[in-house]
Amino acid sequence: MDDERLWTRTRRAVYDEITRTAMELFLEQGFEQTTIDQISAAAGISRRSFFRYFGTKEDIVLGDLASQGVLVQRSLEAVPLSVPPWEALEQALWQVADLNGDLDAARKVAVMMYGTPSLRARSIEKHLHWQELLVPNIQRRLEAAGGDPLDPAAAAIVASAIACLDIAGQAWLREPGSDLRQLYRRATRAVRG
Repeated sequence: MDDERLWTRTRRAVYDEITRTAMELFLEQGFEQTTIDQISAAAGISRRSFFRYFGTKEDIVLGDLASQGVLVQRSLEAVPLSVPPWEALEQALWQVADLNGDLDAARKVAVMMYGTPSLRARSIEKHLHWQELLVPNIQRRLEAAGGDPLDPAAAAIVASAIACLDIAGQAWLREPGSDLRQLYRRATRAVRG
């Protein structure tokens, strides 16, 4: 048991070191200009070792996005079913956002993501995974309120909420000093209106 915990801690430390090193290179040189060989050399690992931790360069930047989807799902499950879908999603999203709290780091990653087509595509792929995780809960909320289990409303609500989050993120980058939560609320009001 102790050996397993040590291995897990060691693996996590190496993962974190590769991520930190890569992010420094991305911010210094640009995402597309930074190679896997450069990341491996700077982190002191082989190219082969790099691929034990990451499937692609994009996974370094967006790796946490997939795990955040699971956190949003857990947060959503904790919101009582009596809370309407849009409000429940907002509560779950911001609870997870509060855990990550570093807005400067989030802004740097967002600038990189929105400015790099391969990262943008990968983030959309990860958000599609979020939809799969969140739709069942929203479906239960709608059914509890008398909704039809075959109605596509749950999928539409989740997809719209994620799109609103994405649009709010883009606006947040364009408007220095803006509040991401307020931008999200404005986006959802426009969709729900």
